[in-house]
Amino acid sequence: MKVLRTPDERFSDLADFPFEPRYAEVTADGLPPLRMHYLDEGPADAAPVLLLHGEPTWSYLYRHMVPVLTAAGHRCVVPDLVGFGRSDKPADPADYSFARLVAWTRDLLFDQLDLRDITYFGQDWGALVGLRLVAADPNRYARVAIGNGGLPTGEGTPTEAFLNWQRFAATSPKFQIGRIVSGGTVGGLDDATIAAYDAPFPDETYMAGARTLPSLVPTSPDDPAHADNVAAWDVLRRFDKPFLCTFSDGDPITKGGERAFIGRIPGTEGQAHTTIEGGGHFLQEDRGPELAQVLVDFIAAT
Repeated sequence: MKVLRTPDERFSDLADFPFEPRYAEVTADGLPPLRMHYLDEGPADAAPVLLLHGEPTWSYLYRHMVPVLTAAGHRCVVPDLVGFGRSDKPADPADYSFARLVAWTRDLLFDQLDLRDITYFGQDWGALVGLRLVAADPNRYARVAIGNGGLPTGEGTPTEAFLNWQRFAATSPKFQIGRIVSGGTVGGLDDATIAAYDAPFPDETYMAGARTLPSLVPTSPDDPAHADNVAAWDVLRRFDKPFLCTFSDGDPITKGGERAFIGRIPGTEGQAHTTIEGGGHFLQEDRGPELAQVLVDFIAAT
């Protein structure tokens, strides 16, 4: 396996990102260890709030949420998925699979950090990976929140917006990641923020994960992840700890996605499900402090 590591100088002087990088070595399928990056902010003895990013972002996405959560006394753990941010990046698209992304992240969170009593929030691929981990060990979790994400099995009909995104990621001659993230927000991003999302990817060779992940989302029952996601749903349909939906009002890809959870997962009953107004797909960019306060209130209420 050829693995690329983004030079550290690419991450110097990023706007609004004063956090200390931390690293652990993770493995999957008996492959050589990879270095995985994460943030760990706030009181070390507090119960962790786990924030998982999606495609094609990294932990920078949560820079406006971490201070709100730590100010409320919470510990924040924010990994970069393998292939993104400061984590190692396998260079061959064939090195990525849904199962490996879950295994790498599980190794970090369960085996290396041994997180327990977790409050978890996931968006986009942060929901796909994170919900598989909730199903793998639900006793580690105190509560769950999902915004603009899901856990498809391939049996439903994907939105045309998502199918267009899959085609674009696979075929576009240029893959300008910072501008892609900007296009997934309501207000757009300034040049410094766009540069921060481009930072992990010095050139196209570093983008195998970012290009490949859209194709790994199940869109038919024949998908390799179908059986594992069905099994995860079997667990989630019995998950009775608090489960909150925080979808935004302006995301064409996941609009209405809360219907997959509310009423199907016992823990959704009686929760103050929230629509984040003025948020696009990357609601953390458009409404990060507001979303963080929703999580603070959710923790306090449950």
